[in-house]
Amino acid sequence: MDNGDKVVTNCKLKFRILYPQRAFEGPIDGRVLLIVSDDESKEPRFQINNYPDTQLIFGVDVDALKPEEEAVIDCGIFGYPLRSISEIPPGEYWVQALLHVYETFHRSDGFTLKLPMDRGEGQKWNMAPGNLYSTPVKMWLDPSSDETIEILLDNIIPPFPEPEDTKYIKHVRIQSKLLTEFWGRPMHLGAVVLLPWGWEEHPEARYPVMIWHGHFNHNLYAPGFREVPPDPDLEPEPYPVGGLYKNAKDYVGRDVPKDRRFYEEYNRFEQEYAYKFYKDWTSPRFPRMILVCIQHATQFFDDSYAVNSANMGPWGDAINYELIPYIEEKFRGIGEGWARVMYGGSTGGWEALAVQVFYPDYYNGCWAISPDPIDFRAFTLVNIYEDENAYYIDSRWKRTPRPRTRSTVGESICTLEEVNHKELVLGTKGRSGGQRDVWLTLFGPVREDGYPKHVWDKMTGKIDRSVAEYMRENWDLRHIMERDWKELGPKLKGKIRIFVGDMDNSFLNNAVYLMEEFLESTKDPYYDGVVEYGDRYGHCWFGDNSQPYAISRLTVTQQLAPQMREHLLKTAPPGADTKSWIY
Repeated sequence: MDNGDKVVTNCKLKFRILYPQRAFEGPIDGRVLLIVSDDESKEPRFQINNYPDTQLIFGVDVDALKPEEEAVIDCGIFGYPLRSISEIPPGEYWVQALLHVYETFHRSDGFTLKLPMDRGEGQKWNMAPGNLYSTPVKMWLDPSSDETIEILLDNIIPPFPEPEDTKYIKHVRIQSKLLTEFWGRPMHLGAVVLLPWGWEEHPEARYPVMIWHGHFNHNLYAPGFREVPPDPDLEPEPYPVGGLYKNAKDYVGRDVPKDRRFYEEYNRFEQEYAYKFYKDWTSPRFPRMILVCIQHATQFFDDSYAVNSANMGPWGDAINYELIPYIEEKFRGIGEGWARVMYGGSTGGWEALAVQVFYPDYYNGCWAISPDPIDFRAFTLVNIYEDENAYYIDSRWKRTPRPRTRSTVGESICTLEEVNHKELVLGTKGRSGGQRDVWLTLFGPVREDGYPKHVWDKMTGKIDRSVAEYMRENWDLRHIMERDWKELGPKLKGKIRIFVGDMDNSFLNNAVYLMEEFLESTKDPYYDGVVEYGDRYGHCWFGDNSQPYAISRLTVTQQLAPQMREHLLKTAPPGADTKSWIY
């Protein structure tokens, strides 16, 4: 059931959630969320996650909710990780409510949908400008009491400030003709562009483009690009252990840094490495290329996955045929397929490989790091073609939950059912903004009402075999490459590099094994690429065995850019510009 099963209880506790006229003219479509927490370290809205330290959340859809009109959260409303407020132990809690605002879209395929538009935050419900929320209140809750608690949504999240350009960093935003036509309203996409040292002083130079695919970021991906030394007065924050990681070794791989500051002042490490990136980028030895970090948050997730899809629209064509040519013209890119390369991790790893496959002539290589599932026989731990249920291992006599996330020492952190139920609470019909939802939305067809048709039922996990077959033919990269190798092989030869830790936290290494089996079997031509595994490394290992991941993640561009330069020089066609950008 898409909206969540009603929980049958005798509980009478309920919450009335409403907003005043002065906060929003209304009426409002959206999702009302109630968050309950026994942790006072931060607002409850920032304490919902997949990990053991998550707090409680419950949600209900609202349509045309008027000012002073109530949305009710009672004991029949589905929640995460407790299924009902009736299960909350009596005690004192911090309570907060939020209204995630939806907008109406009239798509060119004839469907009208109500969806949460990204508003510059990267599709994060707890930070989206324009969302209404209440001031957290500490109160006694007892589900057995016949009490109605009123919560007023008396705050509105303000807009994010516009990012500023610097000598090297430029922010680009354009309206897309393709996306605007599909969604029936103005749609934009953008990028953060990092210009090479000497760009102004060498007006005759034209540059290759290296594209970083990945999650939304107002600036560059971690560690960023810092043109001034680290802030000596920065308040130190520890390395982000806890939750998913019980200790730093769970996260970083085999070797833990000996420097205690690594644990106690990790934010200072990040500033140091961001400044180091600037120093390396502007040094004589660094490759002179244009770095592009695409900003393409959608109504469903913090990025589009950089491809065309039935539910999300023509993002692939918009990026490749509108945004990239605009950037290359504006900043003097070479503007030819041989002079474009891609890299990225996780979501970005899938995007780098998928874009190379779907636009094989438009790019000259991908460095795909811990890609999201690239063979759907290993859709993490689910084989969508053979398994009956995504959440539980097929068995006659017992019910064994499938893990969703593990530490690098193998400890199960959360189950696939738990993560999907969290997303179901955050948003029905694929509107949670979560990772599982975007996979099912991106890879699935459109259902009868215009919303995404998912490969499994979000409540029960039952797999829809017809959707699985649709996914195989349209999105299973290993299947597509094997099916079309006669045509694709000559175009992909020497362009594929895949890296993954063999203890990937999301089990993404399993699909890489299957992909490698196919790639190593290729003939006429042999794929002539790279697939590498990091022994005992977790998510987003990219080939660096010299240091733990939490450090190497801060130097990924410095590690890969020289490889990209050498590859471009080696594969450039006769007469190509291989000199103006070498200085």
